[in-house]
Amino acid sequence: MASIGSTPSTQWRERIAPDEAARFERHARQFALLQQARSAALGPGRALHRRQLQALRAQFEVLGDLPAHASRGLFAQPARYEAWVRLSNGSSGHEPDRKPDVRGFAIKVLGVHGPGALGLGATSSQDFLLIQRSSTAFVNSEQFVEVALASARGPVAVIGTLVRRHGLLGGLRQLRRIAGGIRAPFSGFATERFYSALPIACEPYAVRVRLLPPSGESVDPGARDRWAEDMNGRLRQRSLVYELQLQFFVDEATTPIEDGSVDWPESAAPYVTVARLSLPAQTPEADLQRQVEAAAFDPWSALMEHRPLGELMRARKVVYYASQQGRKAGP
Repeated sequence: MASIGSTPSTQWRERIAPDEAARFERHARQFALLQQARSAALGPGRALHRRQLQALRAQFEVLGDLPAHASRGLFAQPARYEAWVRLSNGSSGHEPDRKPDVRGFAIKVLGVHGPGALGLGATSSQDFLLIQRSSTAFVNSEQFVEVALASARGPVAVIGTLVRRHGLLGGLRQLRRIAGGIRAPFSGFATERFYSALPIACEPYAVRVRLLPPSGESVDPGARDRWAEDMNGRLRQRSLVYELQLQFFVDEATTPIEDGSVDWPESAAPYVTVARLSLPAQTPEADLQRQVEAAAFDPWSALMEHRPLGELMRARKVVYYASQQGRKAGP
């Protein structure tokens, strides 16, 4: 019998260290240098998730009759929005599809209006940045930045970085954790689940986000060399409908806000379906590819009711802005 889980709680708290601002500025400078080096070698692009596999048009439908704790912000009432979807490989290079990687499924919900999470006025979009892992391999941004920068220099640099920080045995354990997530089998963007892996607000609540794949889609074993072609082939024939779900904070021990490495257990924090993401049947559009590639996909491009939470998300606020300035990305 499935557990009904614990009651969603509003008693979450962020814990901001006094040196965060200085650390985040350092991280931003480090990523700016990485982006400059990659752009010199490969052309303009993002510091991470550089290789855009596909840009797609979508409709985002907020469902009705949601429970009170889910009916907040963007999900307060039934509505339909146009949206963009960007599918990507996670590395800082143009790696082939067959290489193990973090895969990105980014959604930009267009036409929203309300105070923005950055506190700089109204926002016109709500972005959800999702990956195929339900948690990160990193407790904090310091760990993530070290590994991300080292990975641009190759696997030997990653091993050296982890051993220096954690010692030989600890470094090898962390390497297995990182590699386990990256090397886990990936079946495609139409058949995998995708997660925010980090929390955002839902007005007084805190949530993580999950995207369920369309039902009835079969795995193509040959798609590992051509993820974009796999999606294009499906979308030439039919629409694909995903479900967007929220998972609610229940307590700090079970669903921590500041530690991105902890998987929130579904038994304690069950998911609630709040929206549908529909990709209508379509063929690739060159203009859309250029528009989406030039746009900024940022968890902080969000309504204030859904501002990102936790140390890793606060670091992304600074680092993403620096990256966008470096490539002059649009909204």
